[in-house]
Amino acid sequence: MKENKLGLGAAVFPFAVIAVVALMVLPIPTHLLDVLLAFNLGLAMLMLLASLNVKRALDFSAFPSLLLIATLFRLGLNVSTSRLILSHGDAGEVIEAFGNFVVGGSLV
Repeated sequence: MKENKLGLGAAVFPFAVIAVVALMVLPIPTHLLDVLLAFNLGLAMLMLLASLNVKRALDFSAFPSLLLIATLFRLGLNVSTSRLILSHGDAGEVIEAFGNFVVGGSLV
């Protein structure tokens, strides 16, 4: 009898895609959006550091799939953030802090 060798990665990918679609469709509170944005920033830094420390390409063979999921997650966050900004005029503390950092405190 042949065993299933797909493992946990094959089970996580469909749930991640469903979660990203739900992130785009369902309204997200600003506090949860702040946590998800911080998680996404941490995930991006972790992926960058992991890819820089790889000796051979096969040591990080899951990188394309991980990059795809992270990109879809970021796309879902962008849609949720845009929806919150357009509907409430506020997208949370992380977006406000990044905006203040970019404009340097002056809108002109």
